[in-house]
Amino acid sequence: MHTTQRSHIEQVLQAVGLDGAPSHAAGPGKDELIRASWARCVNEHRLDPARMQEAIILPGAQLREHQDRLEAFLHIARHGLETLYRQVAGLGYCVLLTDARGVTVDFLGDLVFEPSLRKAGLYLGADWSEPLAGTCGVGTCIATGQALTVHLDDHFDATHIPLTCTTAPVHDDQGRLLAVLDISALKSPSSKDSQHLALQLVKMYAAHVENANFLHRFRTHWVLRLSSAPQFLDVSPEYLLALDDDGRIAGHNRQAQLLLERAQGGCVLGRALAEVLELPLHELERFVARHPVDRRAVALPGTRDMLFMLASPPPVRSASGPSAEPGTARALPAALAELSAGDPALDRLIERAARLVNSPVSILLTGETGSGKERLARALHDSSERRRRPFVAVNCAAIPEALIESELFGHLPGSFSGASSKGKRGLIQEADGGTLFLDEIGDMPLALQGRLLRVLAEREVLPVGATRPVAVNLRVMAATHCDLVAAVRRGDFRDDLYYRLNGAHFHLPPLRERRDLELLVERLCCAGPRPVRLSAPAREQLLAHDWPGNVRELCNVLEYARSLCAHGVVMVEDLPECLGCASAPGARADKPLPAARVPATRPAPVAPDHASLLELLRQQDWNVSEAARRLGVARMTLYRWMHRHGIRSPNRSDAARARGMALPVQADARDGTDAAQSM
Repeated sequence: MHTTQRSHIEQVLQAVGLDGAPSHAAGPGKDELIRASWARCVNEHRLDPARMQEAIILPGAQLREHQDRLEAFLHIARHGLETLYRQVAGLGYCVLLTDARGVTVDFLGDLVFEPSLRKAGLYLGADWSEPLAGTCGVGTCIATGQALTVHLDDHFDATHIPLTCTTAPVHDDQGRLLAVLDISALKSPSSKDSQHLALQLVKMYAAHVENANFLHRFRTHWVLRLSSAPQFLDVSPEYLLALDDDGRIAGHNRQAQLLLERAQGGCVLGRALAEVLELPLHELERFVARHPVDRRAVALPGTRDMLFMLASPPPVRSASGPSAEPGTARALPAALAELSAGDPALDRLIERAARLVNSPVSILLTGETGSGKERLARALHDSSERRRRPFVAVNCAAIPEALIESELFGHLPGSFSGASSKGKRGLIQEADGGTLFLDEIGDMPLALQGRLLRVLAEREVLPVGATRPVAVNLRVMAATHCDLVAAVRRGDFRDDLYYRLNGAHFHLPPLRERRDLELLVERLCCAGPRPVRLSAPAREQLLAHDWPGNVRELCNVLEYARSLCAHGVVMVEDLPECLGCASAPGARADKPLPAARVPATRPAPVAPDHASLLELLRQQDWNVSEAARRLGVARMTLYRWMHRHGIRSPNRSDAARARGMALPVQADARDGTDAAQSM
């Protein structure tokens, strides 16, 4: 324990007093907000000032539960976080967004310093609730509902005294705390006054995020924008109100809540507009945009204050009626539904992705080579409103580095040696109105990453040799099997581009971890103009394979077998010779991107020896499903172990094996899935 930490602990003990009440004589320089928080930590939360607790980072599964509760809000807030981060990143700050419980659900920071940020708790999944972490920016903001700075030794826990944390609350449309926006730094000038500008920035962006969420929530309602300054009414209104079909207040932003509740002496939700603003509902038409702003003034009841108002009517509903409310159950688009044959993890991923088909948010897809990243990207495009426009796939690793700039951005005639005399539209312009899919984005040269970032931020492209940019309207998806976070730390990939691409992140599971392999094989065998069946030995060999090339390898193997087999039945000899190998020659051991939203990889199960496996199968009467349950593994894993040990079920029909025919697939009632009893 350092001297400064020991001194801080003594200061906290003196400040709270023996009975836990704040002592105004102790703790010089500490404002009442910090003193009161220290007292809560001792008296209510029962925290020991002498403890030195490292930051608590929730495991991936728990973090995803917190993120899932705020999924729609996180996509809305992301742009505000990115914009704020660009303002403060050069000053050493990172940006965190926590939920109302204090768990960090989004994070932007310099990944070069990731180990230090993670250790300090300035990272995704960190729990900053006051009962756990003591006095801190997030926890004390939640406890008090106020924007504040907790600077250096304002923190209760001596572990956190190097940090400066500035926070502001974000409320929902009912006035409830929804999230906390935080900018923090690992080190800072000693004066707390140095954080004054940081506090103003956080308050401003918290309001921006809150208002954006409000406008999204009430996009089908009458929305009233009010401001004391008519010049800023259209640009940045201070107060927002939403009306239901009966002309009653259905929601408000935080500033409108405080203003109106102070004027009305209580809650205004559910009250008629005429009661709150003394404005009859039928007069709203004179406050729409076509009327001059100086004629759109309204008096605030009980005061002499005048506000200027802009009323935005709801969009006209189509004859088929309003669209489904967010969160209601909807059938998956066919293009997305066919990506899974019933794997639970993949099904959850697809359901989340389906909610974003028409969202402008950029999508980052990670996973091993061949796991289906481009198939998912194309399915999202085909399911979206952009499906009639181009889907342009660019393999950033396949284009020569000398040509990638002109290929992506295009060029004017004669703009460089060897350039076409007619010029050329780049691939980015070709995707205008549709989707640009950047495959192997991790292999893009560093020099071009800045130009791509400008395209994503400004939605315009500057061809080689041009002086004026060309506007483009596109949806961007990117994919990689590389570890982009490690590339950022090495300086090979720009962190601002990583955050821009990582608006939503989906990690595709490798085929060997999927539980729908057997059904997927059946589906692919039945697809196409020439359906085939599998003999029992061929099925067994397919299920026992590790599939280092994932779905791409599976499709290639089945297409190869379809071409060689006779009479529509695939035999073992129709499969590629290398299929029995443990891994394909030259296969890469790709690692999933260790970003915050990637599920933690489970350790591989340990295979039992030949005798133990054989004894277990005999005890279960060769019921492979039940044996797999006993071992805690998937059936396909057990099939692979049987294949490696040369163990075959005695339940197979010798006659069927001699004829080379696939046996019927029977339902296993105990697990609700199809079990290949021929095995």
